[in-house]
Amino acid sequence: MKAMVIGSGLGGICTALRLQRLGYKVEILEKHHQAGGRLNQLKKDGFTFDIGPSFFSMSYEFKSFAKEIGIEMPFEFTALDPLYTIHFRGSEKRYSIHKDLQLLAREFEEIEPDFEAKMRRFLAASGQLFHDTIDKVVKTNYTSLFHFFTTMATVPPKHAPKMFRTVWDEMSRYFASDTVKQIFSLVAFFLGATPFNTPAVYTLLTYTEMVHDGYHNVKGGMYTIVETLMEEVKKSGITIRYNTEITGFQEQDGKVVALADQQGKLHKADLFVINADAAAFRGKVLQRKKFTPEKLDQQKWTMAPFTLYLGVKGKLPNIDHHNYFLGNDFKAYSSKIFTNDAGLEQPYYYVNVLSKYNPESAPPGCESVFILCPVPDLRYKPTWLDREEVAQNIINDLSQRIGYNIADNLLSKTIYDPLDWQNTFNLYRGSGLGLAHNLNQIGAFRPKNYDEKFPNLFYVGASTTPGTGLPMVVISSKLVTERIQKKYGPVH
Repeated sequence: MKAMVIGSGLGGICTALRLQRLGYKVEILEKHHQAGGRLNQLKKDGFTFDIGPSFFSMSYEFKSFAKEIGIEMPFEFTALDPLYTIHFRGSEKRYSIHKDLQLLAREFEEIEPDFEAKMRRFLAASGQLFHDTIDKVVKTNYTSLFHFFTTMATVPPKHAPKMFRTVWDEMSRYFASDTVKQIFSLVAFFLGATPFNTPAVYTLLTYTEMVHDGYHNVKGGMYTIVETLMEEVKKSGITIRYNTEITGFQEQDGKVVALADQQGKLHKADLFVINADAAAFRGKVLQRKKFTPEKLDQQKWTMAPFTLYLGVKGKLPNIDHHNYFLGNDFKAYSSKIFTNDAGLEQPYYYVNVLSKYNPESAPPGCESVFILCPVPDLRYKPTWLDREEVAQNIINDLSQRIGYNIADNLLSKTIYDPLDWQNTFNLYRGSGLGLAHNLNQIGAFRPKNYDEKFPNLFYVGASTTPGTGLPMVVISSKLVTERIQKKYGPVH
């Protein structure tokens, strides 16, 4: 039986390997010229950059995946500690986020009395939520809304208020300092949203970063994950075709029998797994009325990324591997930036200096720098003619705050604005992480990992269940494989 996977993001690669292990003949079609989706790599001017994710969590999901398909853990990684540093505009103080709570408490002793005791209480509550939901809610294939609600009913009711509070509200129940609340609510930005519109249930992410497994760097850079898994793809005999974008389909007897690429060529298989945006694919390719642009634009989407990839001469001072540069108007900026009501003259942004941990990513004496600035998606800011100006604002701001003139030492510069993200990786309206994770867009409310009409069409990745993030995508591949196996069984 032949399975065709459309898209070679992490979800597509993992699903292809799982299905091959079950005896399916597997082929992958990829729009881009190389595998990885958003987990990709740029090589330019002697520098190497991770295009998207720059660290990962829940490493045990990757270990479990490797064990399930019968391989050794394919890449090496190291736990981050400190996790990251925070810089506020107008202040020389840097906050280092240590996993050791005694060390962490020293960072905040002047602004948050009894910080350690407060953080322990907060982590205990978020840890209970994590362990009460991760296996029964996150790792479940829902068959209906009724199944979803009955599953949610098994979660201890003490967690219910977190569904109706925001992340910021929850932080305010434990901490008094706005600085502390700002720093530990940044996890909402990992979901492509803000702490003021993200349900408090996602405070469990603070538990995952601080206690449960933490964050990790990958030796050789994040793209090593893709490179090593693609070696397994090659060894397994799975074929992959690049520069192949799916634009149409052919159906017969109520099933999809082939997908058509941009050249009109038909690609036939017995079943298909779509590792693209599950909502946008249904609209753009399948022409479903429920998923037209007009309908999709009414949904809540995550931030769009504006990213810079800079090759810099010299070693940057006053900056670590992972850094957040914030302003002093956090709430006002957060409430306006995603709808293009805030200017980008003094933006908030994240900086990853890949060469701090992987020196081979830059020539000797140089740095490889990745900057991500959350910006409005293309619904709110459809044109980016000012991209050079926005990039220069970020470069100037960073230069001033670390005390190093980046512009005068720039050897390489690449900009990806939301249009680039949309066109290169088929991200709807340039939304970096797809549909938002508000309560009516999660679980059984999220686009399903099986098609509503065609029984041999499935979906995998961040845009379907369980949601965004590298470990969630690995879980997504397990869930969709279970769907397929239940329907067709192993084919050895």
